[in-house]
Amino acid sequence: MSTNYPSSVGPSDNKSYNNKNNAVIILVIILVASWAYFFYARNEANNVIAMKDADIATLDSTKNAVQKEYDDAMVRLEQMTATNTSLDSLVKSRDEEINQLKSKFKGLVNKQNATASDLATAKKLVGDLNGKIDDYIKEIARLQKENKQLTTDKENLTTENKNLSTTLATTETAKKEAENKVDVGSTLNASAFNIVAINEKSSGKEKSTSSSKRADKLRISFNLDANRISTSGTKQLYIVAKDPNGNTIKEQALASGSLSTREDGQVQYTTKLDVDYKQGETKYVSFDLRQTEKYAKGSYSIMVYQNGFNIGQGTANLK
Repeated sequence: MSTNYPSSVGPSDNKSYNNKNNAVIILVIILVASWAYFFYARNEANNVIAMKDADIATLDSTKNAVQKEYDDAMVRLEQMTATNTSLDSLVKSRDEEINQLKSKFKGLVNKQNATASDLATAKKLVGDLNGKIDDYIKEIARLQKENKQLTTDKENLTTENKNLSTTLATTETAKKEAENKVDVGSTLNASAFNIVAINEKSSGKEKSTSSSKRADKLRISFNLDANRISTSGTKQLYIVAKDPNGNTIKEQALASGSLSTREDGQVQYTTKLDVDYKQGETKYVSFDLRQTEKYAKGSYSIMVYQNGFNIGQGTANLK
């Protein structure tokens, strides 16, 4: 409906009103935008924090895993050294290598802000440590195998040595038996004894006699039979002369003495002779036996010892 009265709002008032409305709208837009940015920024910050927390959790998990691997390796090493003294000695000889690995590992893991790279390096060190332990185990296994072989070789050598000793003892026994047989076989034999009493005349002539009163000495002769075992050389003969009473004639001038025999024990001998003997030939032996005292009636016996054996004997009867 139209009126004839003039309007109370002029053109200028309308313009001012519009400007105020526009300013309010702009302020509202700015406020909304600022709140929207604030919520966006807070959300982004929360996301960053969540990611950081996740990273930290991952690092902690990795650190714990690496630490457990290290602890397991050390337990493994301790168990090995506790049950094998040889391995313990081997580890001690390489303490420097182990200590370097342990020192590097602890330096990385104990860092306040250990990084993923640090933990990766630490994990590699644990791998190196396990590798060292594996090497020790292989080496000790090799040493144990060698030691076992050495023990077997020693036992074999001991057995062989025992067998050789038995064989040697048998051989020595056989050798001694053979030597004894040769020694006994080399003993000479005296035969064809001839014992004659000799009377010496003032003229120097000699005459055999059977009278004890006229006897001045006994002339004794015999043969040393041929022996193909006894070697050529000087043979020592021990002469045992006994009077009719069975007493051994002993004279200082005859160098009488005592002889150890193989069958008759200790024997007193009258005199001894050195005879040059040639292997395989018969040797004729003759010598005179003179005593200080007068010869008595009865039977005089002469025994010859050589190489510890009685090799022959003869007798002579005086009236």
